[in-house]
Parts: sequence; C-alpha cells; structure tokens
Amino acid sequence: MKIKSLLFILVVLLLRARGLDAQTAPDNALLILAKEDNTLLIVNPASLKVTAKLPVGPDPHEVIASPDGMTAYISNYGGGAYNTLTVVDLAAKKVLPAIDLGALRGPHGLAFAGGRAWFTAEAAKAIGSYDPGTKRIDWIMGTGQNRTHMIDVFPDLSQIVTTNVSSASVSIIEKIGGGAATGPSSGDWKETVVPVGRGSEGFDVSPDGKEIWVANADDGTVSIIDVPSKKVMDTLAANVKGANRLKFTPDGKLAFISSLSKPDIAVLDRVTRKEVKRIKVGDGAAGILMQPDGSRVYVACSPDGYVAVIDLHSLEVVGRVEGGQGPDGLAWVGP
Repeated sequence: MKIKSLLFILVVLLLRARGLDAQTAPDNALLILAKEDNTLLIVNPASLKVTAKLPVGPDPHEVIASPDGMTAYISNYGGGAYNTLTVVDLAAKKVLPAIDLGALRGPHGLAFAGGRAWFTAEAAKAIGSYDPGTKRIDWIMGTGQNRTHMIDVFPDLSQIVTTNVSSASVSIIEKIGGGAATGPSSGDWKETVVPVGRGSEGFDVSPDGKEIWVANADDGTVSIIDVPSKKVMDTLAANVKGANRLKFTPDGKLAFISSLSKPDIAVLDRVTRKEVKRIKVGDGAAGILMQPDGSRVYVACSPDGYVAVIDLHSLEVVGRVEGGQGPDGLAWVGP
C-alpha cells in the first residue's frame, strides 16, 4: 500500500510539473502576422517551420512581444474601423480577451517599454499606453498630426517618436519630470513636430539613440533627424519610392529599407550615407525584423506570401518562411 501511495504522489507531482512547464516562456520564436488570413503564425527560427497558427481578429497589422516572452499584442487596424488590441498567451498558445480601446480607433504601431504596451491610434490622432498589471489604458496624448502610424519608445520613457504619414512629419515627444519607474502619467510631455518628406512611415532610432532615420514613401528619400537638436540634419536621395519600413542592424552600421512597390531591399551604410546593396526578395516587401543576435534579418514579402530570411554577414537570402496571405508585422520572442 505504501508503494502504491508513493507512486500516486509521484504521478501527481509530475502532472503538476508539466502544468507549470506549460506556463513558462516559450523558446525563441519568430511571430508573423498574416493580414489577409487574420492569423498569427508562430515559427521556430531554427527550422523555419510554423509551429502554431492563431486567429487574432480583423485586419491585424503590427505585433510585439513582452520582454518575458509570455504575451504578444496585436493591433487591429482597419484604417480606423477597429479599436482593439488582440492579446495572445504565447506560452499556452491561446488568444485572450481583446483590449477595447474605446474611442482610440485605428491602432497600428506598437512598442513595449516600461512594462507597458504602447500604441498609435491613427484615426484619433493620438498615442497611448496599456498597463498589463492594471489592465487599463493609463495614458493618452494627442499628436495633432494626420495618420500617426508607427511608434518607438525609449527604454527609460524619456522620449517617444512617431511618424505621421499624411502630415509628412515626425513627432518627438519628450518627458519632462518623472521617469520609467513612475510611469507615463507622472510629469509632463512636450511635443516637437519635425517636418520630413512626404509619406513618412517606416523609421528607426539608431541603437545609440542619436539619430532617427525616416523613409519617405512618396518622395523616395530618407530624412535623418539629429535627436539632441530635433532637426533634420540630412536628406538622402535613396530611391526608395513606396518605402514601408526602415530598420537598423543591431550594431547600428546598416539600415534596411523595404518597399511595397520594389522587388528589393535597399541597404544603406549609416556612416557614409551610401547604398551598400540591393537585395532581391520578391514582388514587394513590408515588415522588417532584425534578429537580436545580429545574424539574420526577416522581411515580410506581402504579395508573395512568404518571409525572406537574409544572412546579415553575406547580405544574401538564405531561406523562406511560408507566411500565409499578406504577411506584414513581425516580432521576436526571446533574447
């Protein structure tokens, strides 16, 4: 009887352990949004195979993962028709109840900083932050600009950067007083609107925080903003008409620019401001994601239904991931 009891206890403990394991953060993963399928794809980056597909609401455009790898947030855009963020439990591979943004319609750009999910609300000409701890939108600020689309938040919450597509501008929103520990609602915020090129959408802040590079889709140029002075210091005739996204490599040496209307990715040297290479990826491209270790870059080739994998050392395409219909937003899970 004692042996049977011990065996029973052992089985119970093993089952509990498995239950706990199910709630731990997943291994490294690539997240792909298939816009036309309304689906999130979870991909094993080692095998480039899709391991899960989850329904994530109407017109999903951008996705981010929390630093602990447990949760993904997805913007349901619809050009202003929708007002929700879909939430996914990545450990359980389960879709959770959506976040209702109320009057903040047209969420698009996403960032995660200071323990919060930050988002643009294009139709409301605003940005906001959602606190997962309180399950509340704890801060909102209007930009006064048209089509506030993409967003980046400095880790210490000292500055927020957005591109405003139809206003041909960038908003640099600087925090006055308070800090990351006190949250966005403490202190005050000051907005500086910087005029750039027409169709300003894709952008990135250099890893050292000194420059903002903005791809201007209508002009085919790149505006370079000096962060300390908040002024355009250079405009590059980069020939990137239809530009969609711009991302720096993790070391800050190169900038990759995708275009919805061109078959290749433009690669620019940050120091020389010159083009290094054009990498053919398909019939047009959207989302760009840098692997944190600097080994790869992933490019969503929306018209072709796949994500191209580019080796950052050789600057050559080395693989593809089947990305469903209209792959666009990309995110990384893990270190």
